[in-house]
Amino acid sequence: MAGIIDTIKLAGTLVLALPAAIAGLELVLIRGQTTMGAALIGLAIGLVVIQHWLTLPTDIPELFAKQLVGVVTKEPESDSEDER
Repeated sequence: MAGIIDTIKLAGTLVLALPAAIAGLELVLIRGQTTMGAALIGLAIGLVVIQHWLTLPTDIPELFAKQLVGVVTKEPESDSEDER
């Protein structure tokens, strides 16, 4: 489940990736420059993938908080005697 922060990060990355992808498509489909167009499309895909998988130093407190919440809010195990 993506939170608001993750959505904002993705939107910021797409602001940079979409113009490169559109320019790459134009170069490939209209102008016939396949090498440069493919490079721009690859760059756009790489930006989104790296943003999704790369952990930056600013992300470490967020990851720590998510793990801490998971440890603190564990659901109690139900006993078989309580179910009767």
